[in-house]
Amino acid sequence: MPFRLEPEKTFRHALAQAQTGAGPEGPSAQIGLWVCSGSPLVAEIMAGSGAQWLLIDAEHSPNSLESVLAQLHAVHGYPVLPMVRLPWNDTVLIKQYLDLGAQNLLIPMVNDAEQARAAVAGVRYPPHGVRGVGSALARAARWNRIPEYLARADETISLTVQIETAEAVTKVEEILAVDGIDGIFIGPSDLAASMGLLGQQEHPEVRAAVERCLDAARKAGKPAGVNAFVESSARHYIDRGARFVLVGADVAILARSSEELASRFAAPGASSAQDDGERPASY
Repeated sequence: MPFRLEPEKTFRHALAQAQTGAGPEGPSAQIGLWVCSGSPLVAEIMAGSGAQWLLIDAEHSPNSLESVLAQLHAVHGYPVLPMVRLPWNDTVLIKQYLDLGAQNLLIPMVNDAEQARAAVAGVRYPPHGVRGVGSALARAARWNRIPEYLARADETISLTVQIETAEAVTKVEEILAVDGIDGIFIGPSDLAASMGLLGQQEHPEVRAAVERCLDAARKAGKPAGVNAFVESSARHYIDRGARFVLVGADVAILARSSEELASRFAAPGASSAQDDGERPASY
């Protein structure tokens, strides 16, 4: 008899469970880490870190469908939920990443309700969307070993869209109102750039824009997350209602930690960017 499977819980379900079990101070934020190296080995190391979720990045990282699939395999079985950020809000890409088994999608650069609706249509089968039907060929349905996958597909998918431009901030309420959008994720780096403040994620105007989105999400009854590598900012946004936060990335952790270790053994008098009071531009 063929082996039958039940779908994994989604990020949407995990956030709802945290909300239900929240104490008097509200639900605790889900703490996550970026996986940007493209390496299944590094992804597995990150999966065992104690983080509650991982973001496997296919927008700015050397990832393909094949490498993302390998990383999903690598982290499976660890107590961590993987989310995949696609390169773009594209129906074909959404179909492909869903079919390979990515259940939790983050769509970048969603600026208005029309773009949000396009993302929702991409993750839903007709008549409610435009996702192509290939479940018998796809890991998403475990090659039709998940019973009634076509009828149940919506419950196996969590869709988050990224708010990362000044335009998106002005339209965040209409984006949140789109049926099928499970949450928003705020990217302060691109947001700062779109505001004419490139590289100034901690600028008061950028922080105010992030807080506006957090407030809008709370009023809409949907979870919001934010990228915050500065610990004080991460804690501030959590206090302001962020339900999920990315606090570091594999490649950044490796870069900074290796620099710090090497600098401790540097020859006397050797100079470094840190000694000169500088930081690498990507810090």
